[in-house]
Amino acid sequence: MTEGTTSAAAEGADALTRLEQEGEIAADYLEGLLDIADLDGDIDMDVEADRASVSIISDSGSRDLQKLVGRDGEVLEALQELTRLAVHRETGDRSRLMLDIAGYRAKKRAELSELGAKAAADVKSSGEPVKLRPMTPFERKVVHDAVKSAGLRSESEGEEPQRFVVVLPA
Repeated sequence: MTEGTTSAAAEGADALTRLEQEGEIAADYLEGLLDIADLDGDIDMDVEADRASVSIISDSGSRDLQKLVGRDGEVLEALQELTRLAVHRETGDRSRLMLDIAGYRAKKRAELSELGAKAAADVKSSGEPVKLRPMTPFERKVVHDAVKSAGLRSESEGEEPQRFVVVLPA
């Protein structure tokens, strides 16, 4: 191995260790919240796409965790920000951690991927740009990825919270 290869491998291992540490800090914080709220849930940690990913799941299929998702994922978004702040407090680094509760984000990702693919198909057939409804940064990222995989490009336009995706012809 060359020195550059060795140092790149070490940097990759350091990044993975850092992301795993973020996940552990987040899991501890969320377990505390679940205890305070007297809710049952299991914590699952992973590293996906260069970010820590933490999920709260329930074996019982209880609707209690839906309280932590809220209407249109509003409570989930707030909990994600609080969890990121807890990680930041412990590490001193900004976190890009993703939180999912009761599979809400996974289901949303599938729906948005389908929306992005449909918008791309519409643009391919009409040759005209398609503007989608305002979305959160997470939602826009999923749509951008779906459009890119369909072979087209997209841009975000507007100001938060009314920022939206425009799918453009090739």
